[in-house]
Amino acid sequence: MPATRLERDSLGTKRVPASAYYGIQTFRAVENFPISGLRLQPEMMRAFALIKKAAAAANATVGQLKPRHAAVIQRACDEVLRGRFDDQFVVDAYQAGAGTSFNMNMNEVVANRANELLGAKKGAYKPLRPNDHINMAQSTNDTFPAAIRLATLMALPPLVEAMEDVEDALRGKARQFATIVKSGRTHLQDAVPVRLGREFGAYALAVKKARQHLQQHAALLCELNLGGTAVGTGMNAHPRYRRLAIAKLRQWMRLPLRPAEDMMERTQSLGDFGRVSGSLRVYALELIRIANDLRLLASGPNTGFGEIDLPAIQPGSSIMPGKVNPVVPEMVDMVGFQVLGHDATVAYAVQAGQLELNVMMPVVAYNLLQAMHLLTSSSRVLSHKCIRGIIAHRERCDQHAHRSLALVTALNSSIGYLNAARVAKESLTSGKSIRDLVVEHQLLDPATARRVLDPARLSATKVA
Repeated sequence: MPATRLERDSLGTKRVPASAYYGIQTFRAVENFPISGLRLQPEMMRAFALIKKAAAAANATVGQLKPRHAAVIQRACDEVLRGRFDDQFVVDAYQAGAGTSFNMNMNEVVANRANELLGAKKGAYKPLRPNDHINMAQSTNDTFPAAIRLATLMALPPLVEAMEDVEDALRGKARQFATIVKSGRTHLQDAVPVRLGREFGAYALAVKKARQHLQQHAALLCELNLGGTAVGTGMNAHPRYRRLAIAKLRQWMRLPLRPAEDMMERTQSLGDFGRVSGSLRVYALELIRIANDLRLLASGPNTGFGEIDLPAIQPGSSIMPGKVNPVVPEMVDMVGFQVLGHDATVAYAVQAGQLELNVMMPVVAYNLLQAMHLLTSSSRVLSHKCIRGIIAHRERCDQHAHRSLALVTALNSSIGYLNAARVAKESLTSGKSIRDLVVEHQLLDPATARRVLDPARLSATKVA
């Protein structure tokens, strides 16, 4: 039987694994919440460790914590930051409201490691105690939302880089396909000609706008309520603590972090997370739309649009030989649907605040970071395993452009809407081309018909 140690808290005693760096409050949370097997993401561990490290430095500066103790706490936090104790953060993502269990998990791990560095045993909590020293001048109610903000800012650069990668890949295809003319389609019916490159350029712009939208809203996360403690009033924190702690975080993270304008508002409201999550939702919606267009344009090979080929990266069917499916866009769709679910969860949690606190922070943290991770990895795959390898079928696109009934739109100013409609109807029933019919009915001479109905000319940009 594994060795244990006896620990005590305000509710009584529990036996904790002797080798564990976490303590009794973490152990209670593990017993109380065997819910999903999911853990909060590594960014949350790193963010909380940075907060504990900054708090120790600030408390030492204002004379609340002995310099020797602050130094050893910071050393323990550095070890957490390096990932040494990742296996010690064992609280389920679905835990006590506000994230107290996760905060205490961090406090206990840091306290036990710091005491160990001072030569004491784990579980003795001498000379450093989780609540009195590691959590000094703090509450879960200010540290947890601050940690979500820092964690989200940590997860942002890889996501932005992946979004830029998708945008760059789409712009590359826009240049490559700039001269390829195809039929436009609205309502999935023939529409006036467009350039395939313009379609891809429009996709790139949509991704760019989604990225800029996300970055604008993520900038709001630089405002921290750290030092507000329980309800934003700063009780039990030194007046200088807030600015000193945030200054340390600003220095270490190299971000424009600053104290919140109103600490109580920042403690009550999780609205900024709703804004960031909404930006992720918009990006997911754009990816779903683009992925579905790629699937449609690549449909076939013999009975679909067949205007582009996606890279063949794996066999598509266990029963139909030779079948290759658009697996990457399909994956992107599924990721997008999941991100929409994450956003819905965040939205419900954001509105659930009551009076001085919104206790639904753990589910916000998990869903926000999970959405960011999914979008980061799926965007990379979309760019490198799909978009960059797309091939266009110029002849197929040209054929569709010349066969489109919507070419009659170009005749409106020459022969009038009603005559153009009659030509379109006859073309559909007879199978004759629009050009042949307008010449046959002497509505236009052959040279004018060729010029007016030239898909390449019609697809050229007319906007100044």
